[in-house]
Amino acid sequence: MKTIWVKVDPWDKKLVTTALEGGADAVMVPGGYADKVRALGRVPVIAPDGDLVPEKDVFLVTVKGQGDEAEVLAKAAVGPVVVDTPDWSIIPLENLVARKARVVHRAATLEEARTAAGVLEHGVWGVLVDTRDAKVLKAILAELKSSGSRTALAEAAITEIRSCGMGDRVCVDTCTNMGAGEGMLVGNSASALFLVHAESLENPYVAARPFRVNAGAVHAYTRTPDGRTKYLSELSAGDLVQVVDHEGNTSVAVVGRLKIEKRPLLLVAAETSDGRRVTTILQNAETIRLVRPDGSAASVVGLSPGDRVMVALEEGGRHFGYRIEETITEK
Repeated sequence: MKTIWVKVDPWDKKLVTTALEGGADAVMVPGGYADKVRALGRVPVIAPDGDLVPEKDVFLVTVKGQGDEAEVLAKAAVGPVVVDTPDWSIIPLENLVARKARVVHRAATLEEARTAAGVLEHGVWGVLVDTRDAKVLKAILAELKSSGSRTALAEAAITEIRSCGMGDRVCVDTCTNMGAGEGMLVGNSASALFLVHAESLENPYVAARPFRVNAGAVHAYTRTPDGRTKYLSELSAGDLVQVVDHEGNTSVAVVGRLKIEKRPLLLVAAETSDGRRVTTILQNAETIRLVRPDGSAASVVGLSPGDRVMVALEEGGRHFGYRIEETITEK
């Protein structure tokens, strides 16, 4: 999910309100208006009297050639750089993205915002929306703040399902309603995670809770939007978690609360086409489901060896949640 800043110059209360309601990460206004923004909501303000001061915390550079790219890289070592490319040439952006510079590109239309967000597949660090049209601003915020990157998923065949006793399991209640085929990535190893379906389906015993993922035992990993992993037990209200659907599309959900309770547990094991073993531990209950390749939900109590479900795999290991290139054996 991209960092989205909104420029409101000259001052326009309605446009600032639209930015806040759409989830903007910061608002850029002329000097003397920072307190007016703060009166409308809690959001960082970019202004001479704001939280981020231009040419001190945030820099602005117009890129016309390689010399300007060097200036951007030097300033990006200090703080984010708002970049203008007057002819909307993509090559300078590609060069800067490839160097992992904290670049915020100005965009006046939804198409420009899409282009900046997709440069070299990863996109720029952020987008500065510079439009006086509230409808355009809403459209950009709605698309860039609700969508995320894609994560690669693979099919795995169930090899084992067995009871493994009692333990502390975690329900993650989010501030987002999830639909069919959506849930969170959870597993015993950060490098091999099952897609666990949200409780969005009706059943005879309990009402649907589409905001909830009954995610697994306290030790299990899940992914966060910044690419890190966290133990389920580490999550708390206000944290962000990654939501994934069966096609690998990702979005972001805010954690509202955790419910940790002692429940009977199941070990679920599967194997990928290249022979990798994937395991997780889930509550032994009909309402806990994994996701099949077609997006349908598969209750853990009805799984059989050979059933195929979706998993996410990666190479290497994790150190305090960060991905590292290291040989690690987990069993």
